[in-house]
Amino acid sequence: MKGSTLVTGLRRAAGSLIQPIAPRISPAALTIPTARHSTASFSTCISRRAEFLEDDQKVKAAPEIDFDGQGDEFHNALMKRVRVVPASPSYFTGRPRFTDDFLELQALVRKYETWPQIDPLLAPRVAWKSLDEYQSMGTPESIRISRWRRLQQLLQRLNYIHPTVMPEEVSQVLERYKRPINPYSREPAPKILDEMGRGKGVGRRKTCSAVAWLVEGDGEVIINSKPLHEAFHLLHDRESALWALKATNRLSNYNLFAIVRGGGTTGWAEALTVAVARALLVHEPGLKTVLRRAGCITRDPRQVERKKPGHTKARKMPAWVKR
Repeated sequence: MKGSTLVTGLRRAAGSLIQPIAPRISPAALTIPTARHSTASFSTCISRRAEFLEDDQKVKAAPEIDFDGQGDEFHNALMKRVRVVPASPSYFTGRPRFTDDFLELQALVRKYETWPQIDPLLAPRVAWKSLDEYQSMGTPESIRISRWRRLQQLLQRLNYIHPTVMPEEVSQVLERYKRPINPYSREPAPKILDEMGRGKGVGRRKTCSAVAWLVEGDGEVIINSKPLHEAFHLLHDRESALWALKATNRLSNYNLFAIVRGGGTTGWAEALTVAVARALLVHEPGLKTVLRRAGCITRDPRQVERKKPGHTKARKMPAWVKR
């Protein structure tokens, strides 16, 4: 059985050596077809074959496509089939505008990564636009807040570049994301004395509000058209009202005139503490550190907690009885 198989294989090998080798490429495929302007076979992706001239046998390239031609049927048919390539690589994404901006910032960070930076604590504070403000600049896109935070991190990284070497293109990009008004650059208007030489200050505590005027004098105190001992019967309230003057040893240098509204005597006294301190700063701004250490500058934001339904007071409840 094995011998017959071997004999058959040898016969086939000998026959293949005797027969001529058939060409694998048909002669029709070797001929160069003539160029035809057919819209059915035209393609913008595959290059056309060269045409041979009969006279000098030189190679001639395919004719250029005239995109500016008018009234040509071939041109009109071509423009219907040509695919327009978008200018943005993110055109087919769900957030093309945001993606382009994000990639632009990433490219700037990579480009200026080695430039000198300033200490983050010394960098200028900038108020960046919120997500709603960014979406209102153009076509609204669905952007997650986490993606927006990452974009703000890139902005902050570019903001750390040293101001003396800040590139112009980075400055122009950062301006697009800044708010029109930077709240961090605002400075309070300096308070000055009025035409009568008085310094004015306003203070609040609980539901009380106090307005105090300080003028240079011998230590007279008038509160709601009453002297100090009539306006406050408790010694603690009197000391609280004049604590700013007492802490700075200015009791006998200024006259105090105040108007207090709302609340009780404790609220009056603590509201006057802040009002008198702010009025004193108009006369002597250098005392701000001393007044802050004495606790006269910071307003106490605590309020009385409201009473709730079913409670005796704000949190007290009646005794629970099982039966």
